[in-house]
Amino acid sequence: MDLALKQAEIAQNHGEVPIGCVIVREGEVVAAAGNRTLNDHDPSAHAEIVAIRAAARRLGSERLTDCDLYVTLEPCTMCAGAISLARIRRLYYGARDPKGGAVESGVRFFAQPTCHHAPEVYSALGEVEAAALLRGFFQARR
Repeated sequence: MDLALKQAEIAQNHGEVPIGCVIVREGEVVAAAGNRTLNDHDPSAHAEIVAIRAAARRLGSERLTDCDLYVTLEPCTMCAGAISLARIRRLYYGARDPKGGAVESGVRFFAQPTCHHAPEVYSALGEVEAAALLRGFFQARR
């Protein structure tokens, strides 16, 4: 999660909402990314999507069945869908997102009968640091 937090800080330094993601396979980082929605002019360029795309390219497969994803904020519905389709093995996330989250908040995507694959989910990993980073970012903007 420390590496995901570092990616969030990098995203923030580029004017993005500070969310970071790292994908790991067998103890090796295969992809790392921060939010890129503003810089790429792409509403789908959330940290999770950018990292999943990079991991799939690097590993030569759209299925990331033996990979674990670490992200600083509870994934939204779009990202939860991508995590499911990529067949991510485990999801670790930091801060809950009561407004936009879709794992343990909102639609609870992985609990729906239409969800094809649900990863093991571990929440609140690095929660204090991730929440502080986000709070500071938005306070500075107001």
